[in-house]
Amino acid sequence: MKKILYVVLDGLGGTSDPKLNGKTELEVAKTPNMDRLAQKAKLGLMYPIGPNIAPESDAAVLSILGYDVDKYYTGRGPLEAHGADIEVRDGDLAWRANFATVDEETLKILDRRAGRNLSTEEAKALAEEVNQKVKLEDAEFIFKATVGHRGVLVIRSKKGKLSANVENIDPGYKRHGPYSIAISNPPSEVQKCIPLDDSEEAKEAAKLTNEFVIKAFEVLKNSEINKKRKAEGKKPANIILLRDAGDSLPKVPTLQELYGLTFGSIVEMPVERGIALLTGMKEVPIEDATNYKLWADKVIYALEHYDGVYAHLKGPDVPGHDGDYDKKIKSIEDIDSIFFESLLPKLDFSKVVIAVTADHATPCMLKSHSEDPVPLMIITNGITPDGLTYFGESACSKGSIGKIKGTELLPLLVKIAKE
Repeated sequence: MKKILYVVLDGLGGTSDPKLNGKTELEVAKTPNMDRLAQKAKLGLMYPIGPNIAPESDAAVLSILGYDVDKYYTGRGPLEAHGADIEVRDGDLAWRANFATVDEETLKILDRRAGRNLSTEEAKALAEEVNQKVKLEDAEFIFKATVGHRGVLVIRSKKGKLSANVENIDPGYKRHGPYSIAISNPPSEVQKCIPLDDSEEAKEAAKLTNEFVIKAFEVLKNSEINKKRKAEGKKPANIILLRDAGDSLPKVPTLQELYGLTFGSIVEMPVERGIALLTGMKEVPIEDATNYKLWADKVIYALEHYDGVYAHLKGPDVPGHDGDYDKKIKSIEDIDSIFFESLLPKLDFSKVVIAVTADHATPCMLKSHSEDPVPLMIITNGITPDGLTYFGESACSKGSIGKIKGTELLPLLVKIAKE
């Protein structure tokens, strides 16, 4: 049996953009290594969850690892918490959190990511201050900063179990069944958490969430760290936006139980780490996520030790959210010229099946995730290539794989590996 190398480039996908003469960022980027792979590959397009859904990364990653989100998904919060080594018991309320900036009089959101220049060290110090100074009347909580402006909150009620059937505080995302979808042109005001059903568990969850946000705001706006940021001309991280609540960890079969295969994971963000651990993958730590040559070395190491390797590189997503065309294109080019340039000479294509794709599209034009399908290519010796010359959405739309759903990809890779 061949090994499986599953490479996910976060937010790689795009949409036809007038600023790029109808092309996408991937199609404009210079990617000779990925293009050479495409010439040996079968190509296609993939809807991470399904058509007409602009997914968040968590639900999308679960789906592209073969899990039906309608069956297994319980919210992003528990996955983030699991990836941050925080216990989530059934009935806890776990949220994904962002430090953000608001006008302190009106609570109008000025920046959903506090200028995207909040250091991890600043965030951890602010989180420590919140944990020390905020007290909830009927609950305990753990608030933990993770990477940059990101964090996770877990609330445990003294009265009993909480329900995650509540609306987001963060206006950028709207609840859509068990998961959230990105909102184009969202409201600028911090939202009040409201219960989405009449249960006492949902009402209590909403009450505690609102209490935390207001009390944390009072602490953060008076923090010396934020006073220093203001003095330096930076935006204060004076509020915590919450989204994607969950009240339990998903109960999923591991990849080894499903396929009889061991997988190693190389990821950099807490939510992907949480999913990888939950699905039974072994962690291959990446000490410097900005070093793409190190990523290539880690992939080779992991292929020697596991049946499959899941490598999830964050690069293109952040500039996509920022609407920064130059940085997204450069990120794609850096992945090609460093990661793939270092990796491909070390691979034996007769012994490995390679898939390169994305968890979702993040077009700069939208500054958010979109409903667009993402490009996909599958390469191994013995596969009949489609005869297409480059890796991009237009070429992939002509590929023999056609359009598939995310849940179909990993079973397809396992099937090819076992042939």
